Amino acid sequence: MLRFGIIGTGRIGDMHARLVALQPDARVTWCYDLFEESAARTAAAVGARATTDLDALLGADDVDAVLIASPTNTHVEMILRSAEAGKPILCEKPIDVDINKVEECREKLAAFDVPLQLGFNRRFDPSHAGVQKAVAAGEIGALELLVITSRDPGPPPPRAILEACGGLFRDTTIHDMDMARFVLGEEPVEVFAMAANRVDPIFAELGDVDTAMIVMRTASGALCHINNSRRTNYGYDQRVEAFGAEGMVRSNNHRPTEVSRHGAGGTATKDELLYFFIERYRAAYEAEIRDFIDQVTAGKPPNVTFEDGRRALLLSEAALKSYQTNKPVEVNYA
Repeated sequence: MLRFGIIGTGRIGDMHARLVALQPDARVTWCYDLFEESAARTAAAVGARATTDLDALLGADDVDAVLIASPTNTHVEMILRSAEAGKPILCEKPIDVDINKVEECREKLAAFDVPLQLGFNRRFDPSHAGVQKAVAAGEIGALELLVITSRDPGPPPPRAILEACGGLFRDTTIHDMDMARFVLGEEPVEVFAMAANRVDPIFAELGDVDTAMIVMRTASGALCHINNSRRTNYGYDQRVEAFGAEGMVRSNNHRPTEVSRHGAGGTATKDELLYFFIERYRAAYEAEIRDFIDQVTAGKPPNVTFEDGRRALLLSEAALKSYQTNKPVEVNYA
C-alpha cells in the first residue's frame, strides 16, 4: 500500500487525491494546503488528515510518496523539500516557468536519490498513446509530419492565474512540446513560432499572446506543427495526427458518447466535445497515477522524468524567443 501526501488541494490537487483514493493499492493519508478549508475539504473526501504545516506532512511516518499540485511558482521548493525528506515525487507540470530555476533545481536534485515523475498526463491518454505506439511500431513508415492541435475553451482563466502561469508558450504549449517529443521519438532541433492576440485584450495587457502556430524540425528532417488557441466555442479541441509514407494515424477529439443522429435538425449530428481538461483527460490522469504507483512499488525509475520537463521548457523558451525575434531558433539541450 503506497501512502500519499497531497501537496496543494486546489482544483488539480483535489482531483489527484480522489484518483489516488480509487487505487486498490494506494491511499491518501495527508493533505496540505496554505488554506485550511481547502486542505480539510479534500482530506474529508478521501479519509486523510489535513494540515497547513508542510513539515508535518513530509515528516509523517505514514507518507510514502508525495503528489505536488501546488501553484507552479512553488514547485521547485516543494520538489527539493520532498526530495530532502526522501519521498518519491509525482509533480504537476511545469517544473517552473523560469529555466534558470529549473537548472538550479536540477543541480540540487543530484544530491538526492529520489524518483521524480513529472505530470505530463497527455502521454498517458489512451488515444494519444495509441498514436505514439503506432509511430514507434513503424505502422506509417518513417514519420514525416506531426500535427498537434490544442485549443482551450473560453472564457480565459482569472487574471491572477494568468499573471502567474508563465504565458501561453510556457504554460499551455509546454504540453504540446512534450507530446511532440513523445511521438517524434527524437528531439526537435529548430523552432519557428508566430503568434497573435485574437481572443481577449487581457492577454495583450499582460504581455502574452493567445493564438500561436509553431513549426519544429528534427535532425532527421521530420516536421512538427503545433497550433494553439485560448478560445473555442465548441469544446476542448485536442488532436494529434502523425503522417508518413505508409499512411496516417490520428487521435481524435472526445465526446460524452459517439451516438450519431440523423434527422430534420441535421445530418450525422453528434454530442458536443468534452468541455474541460479534467473531463477530457480524466483517464490520462488516472493512468499517470497508476504508472507512478507501479514504478515506485517495483523500485523502477519513472517513465516521465525531470529531464523531460526541462527539455519541454527549453522548447517552449525557443518558441517564445522565435516569436519575439521573428527568426528560427536552434535548440541546445546541453
